[in-house]
Amino acid sequence: MIVARLFPPDSDKFKRLQGYFSSLASIIQSQDWIQLFSIWTLTVSGIVVSMDKLNRYVYWDWSGWLFGLIKLVLVSTIFFTILHPNHLWLAGKKSLDLKEISIHTGIAFCLLLFGSIDISFLSQQEVLLNIFTSLISIVPYLFAFVSCLLIFQFTIVLDEENRVWNNFEWHKKFEYMSMSIFFMFVSIIFGVWLDDPIISTAGAVSAPFAIIALIWPNHVRHLQRARFYPLFVFAMFLCARAPWFLIPLLLLFFILRTIYYFKYGIVYPSFGVDFLEED
Repeated sequence: MIVARLFPPDSDKFKRLQGYFSSLASIIQSQDWIQLFSIWTLTVSGIVVSMDKLNRYVYWDWSGWLFGLIKLVLVSTIFFTILHPNHLWLAGKKSLDLKEISIHTGIAFCLLLFGSIDISFLSQQEVLLNIFTSLISIVPYLFAFVSCLLIFQFTIVLDEENRVWNNFEWHKKFEYMSMSIFFMFVSIIFGVWLDDPIISTAGAVSAPFAIIALIWPNHVRHLQRARFYPLFVFAMFLCARAPWFLIPLLLLFFILRTIYYFKYGIVYPSFGVDFLEED
């Protein structure tokens, strides 16, 4: 990260800027902006599903960028005004019970369905048939979401003094990780059956992260990879068809990295992990 090189955590320049960013970071953290990555990815998954139905061979298509960005603005508004204030979206914040998992799954389904709505798609004949095929097409994405959600049952906590992430609770690791792997493979099978190259390939690339976290010792780095990389993989595969999605993703990514860096002195969110030695 260039900012980290220009402003080392122990430098006077960093300490001067830290005061300016602390209040902003507190607001962003309280509003849980980082959850927008999953909210946006679910919505764009629905958009890509509708693109696939209109043209099986669509690739790197910028034509729907305005409609897509409007959808992201709408779902972001819903998140900040309804989901977050009412504690309806708590993935990664706590271990969810069955009711909360069901609520998250229902919200994910609504986001996928909202993303899949396309005016030209609805204006065609056989609207009911088109809606039905869209519902079937988003099923594997919903399975992939549940797979990732189960990994977020294990929360990680930042040690602000040592600037490392820790996970102190591995309760039901075998059950959650096994179910996560199962749901991801169901997603892959559905994707192959529906001839959807995005979900089938992204699922195949993402599955090993949960497998590694299940087999290897309880290192926080395996959990970090299993939480972050599947989301990143799915987002990047979606960008292969909807490249405009890269712009809001990168903006959110670098804004959060900069603000969190000046608040805590860590590079987060990040592709790197903390290499702790203890089991």
